[in-house]
Amino acid sequence: MNSVSPSAAQYVGSGMLDDHVAGRRSHSLDARAHFGHVPVTDGNREGPGEPDEVDRLKAKLMSAWNNVKYGWSVKSKTSFNKSSPLILMGQSYLLNHEDEVERFRLAFVSRLWLTYRREFPQLEGSSLTTDCGWGCMLRSGQMMLAQGLLMHLLPMGWTWADSQQLMDVDFEVLRPRSPPRSSGMSIPTFGALRSANASPRGLGTNPTPNDSLKRTPGKRPETGRDPRTEELHRRVVSWFGDQPPAPFGVHQLVELGKSSGKRAGDWYGPSVVAHILRKAVAKSTEVPNLTVYVAQDCTVYKEDVVRLCYSSEASPEWKSVIILVPVRLGGESLNPSYIECVKNILKLEFCIGIIGGKPKHSLFFIGFQDDQLLYLDPHYCQPVVDVTQGNFSLESFHCNSPRKMSFSRMDPSCTIGFYARSKKDFESLCSAVSVALTSTKEKYPIFTFVEGRGQDYGLDEQSLAHTNPSPHILPPGRLGRNEKRNSTDEFVLL
Repeated sequence: MNSVSPSAAQYVGSGMLDDHVAGRRSHSLDARAHFGHVPVTDGNREGPGEPDEVDRLKAKLMSAWNNVKYGWSVKSKTSFNKSSPLILMGQSYLLNHEDEVERFRLAFVSRLWLTYRREFPQLEGSSLTTDCGWGCMLRSGQMMLAQGLLMHLLPMGWTWADSQQLMDVDFEVLRPRSPPRSSGMSIPTFGALRSANASPRGLGTNPTPNDSLKRTPGKRPETGRDPRTEELHRRVVSWFGDQPPAPFGVHQLVELGKSSGKRAGDWYGPSVVAHILRKAVAKSTEVPNLTVYVAQDCTVYKEDVVRLCYSSEASPEWKSVIILVPVRLGGESLNPSYIECVKNILKLEFCIGIIGGKPKHSLFFIGFQDDQLLYLDPHYCQPVVDVTQGNFSLESFHCNSPRKMSFSRMDPSCTIGFYARSKKDFESLCSAVSVALTSTKEKYPIFTFVEGRGQDYGLDEQSLAHTNPSPHILPPGRLGRNEKRNSTDEFVLL
């Protein structure tokens, strides 16, 4: 009944997302927990005398409910303005020509889409076999890390060779300031018009995890399918598989979250997920030439990043780096003065997206058009895919339905991601981001880059520190609106 083909799947209706299971025990909502849904209760957290059969029955009932709640599809069109540029992962698209629509379609469908899954191996320490209802922020974090890995390992400008086999994307184009009409003008799909100019612009110089998949620096790949690149693509997807051995799968992320006091079924905020991703990359052996730095107190200390990238004594070469910056863009809601700054950041090619969303609903933001954010939504429950099989299907890991939402609905708590391949790229990133942060009228920047190292902590302490939400950036005189917040919340009064 709910086995909807991912190629035809649209995101679930937002009205269903806030429903609660009848009879579910009430939980007090922490003021800091903007994302996730009501925590899932698994049997292993109940009294020690409760039979295992009851635990399994609870898990099956919860799984059945989640299949209904997140398994239905509701088709709807997303309107795009053909006169305004659309930004996607630092690239600009003007959807007023068939070739441009096709270029955008290929770029969007090639992003990795990681959603709720069901029927995967039981999570350790619980009876859960699905992350439906609680794992959306982990999935958003996976998508951000996946984007960084695609930039790190695949050729610049790479697009999925088989993306044209998915269901066509429908664009409803509206003219700005035009009179209301009952329906927009549809643009036909251009799946067969793949331009020869869509080939990657060049290959990076970082080695891949497997010697058999090493790329030759400076060699331009041929247009169309490149077997080595497609094998790398499939390997990256397998790292996010829902099996315990997968280095970036939900099983590993949940295990790493235990050191932050998190367990399967709990809420995960964007700041906590940033630290979990850092630990996952540090623990893995698949990408030894990549590291992750998590900013502290809305500050990126440049010398700390340099030391981290040169931390290996075995190799004097620079490690590529993913920089994650947990921030809070206001109090109870998004401060509108930061919208232009967020747009400037999303325009940068160094940006790998933003994990955040709207209250109780995590999303992965990858671009924008006008005053609306473009996103990938993890709230779609799909059957688990066995990524250990050599030729597993990739279709459910790519989305063909772009969605947008207003900036005004964005939750202020989020984590911004960047990627720098080389030291020169890192220096360019610092300059470009600093310009983006200071090019608006807002007096207080979202975060800053500073010279030197952090004064109160070392890199070894990052895994133990700052598991609480990121500091709140509030203008003077605005504390009164947040007096009811939990006393453990941190505020930076500017």
